[in-house]
Amino acid sequence: MTNQATKSGMAAASVLGGMATLGLTDNFVPFISERGSLWQFHFIRSLMGFVILAGFVALGYGSFHMNRPLAVLARSFFPASAMLIYFGCLSVLPIGVVVAGLFTAPLFVVLISILFQGKPVGVFRWAAVIIGFAGAVMVIQPDPAALDPVAFLPIVAGLFYAVGAVATRAWCEGESTLSLTAGFFGLLGVFGLIGIFTVNADAPLGHAGFVLRTWGPLDGAMLFWFAVQAVGSLIGIALIFRGYQLGEASHVAVFEYSLLVFASFWAWILWGQTVSTLGLCGMALIAIAGTVIALRSTGQEQAG
Repeated sequence: MTNQATKSGMAAASVLGGMATLGLTDNFVPFISERGSLWQFHFIRSLMGFVILAGFVALGYGSFHMNRPLAVLARSFFPASAMLIYFGCLSVLPIGVVVAGLFTAPLFVVLISILFQGKPVGVFRWAAVIIGFAGAVMVIQPDPAALDPVAFLPIVAGLFYAVGAVATRAWCEGESTLSLTAGFFGLLGVFGLIGIFTVNADAPLGHAGFVLRTWGPLDGAMLFWFAVQAVGSLIGIALIFRGYQLGEASHVAVFEYSLLVFASFWAWILWGQTVSTLGLCGMALIAIAGTVIALRSTGQEQAG
């Protein structure tokens, strides 16, 4: 049981590391969406990601071998779709609405664990997930007046992300982190390529045209931000995937709330943005939720 408790701690640390990395790289997305294309972004970022992954393979650090390729492909569809929706919504919706929708994922993880896997989830973990979500809303403070039908799309992203989180452990146990990461970026690249050849609309200037553009400029500045996103996303996503391989999805998911803390921290460091008192209270709730989940999970593992 001590080994299992250690794995739970490693899973939490892995997800926290992934969220810290993504919290930084997400602060650079506006540099891309102002002139670039969502489809171009995912296609080129995926190409860059595969070059980096191939370098690791060439150096002997893992392989692209998949024990169950169809399972990896099916699993990759869900987080890839979630990120496609997430980045697309960032250009047309307030970031508070988008992040709040994506962070319904832990609630969906608990529901999936109960309804489809028959796993017991105690009242403390239920309460921790709800408290964590309340804290997330307090941090981002979404404006209800800004809601429209499109605002429900981030919730769809949250559902897709939750299914992918559960599937990582249920369908892909034994698969390497490298193969899962390759599957994720590969499918996102395919989505980008499809969009490049199928999107046909008059794109407005600025961030509003991010989803509607088929292609944007590929100058030095744009290539630099693509590369930053590729490296940062590879590190962040790989750490998150590893976390879900080590721990139960319903336990690990709550630590994803830390993205709000890390994103706010990097925004303060890079752009001088401060967090309101209400936001600080929300961060405290997120920390409390994570602590409750960790203590309850460790306690049950030691008792078992």
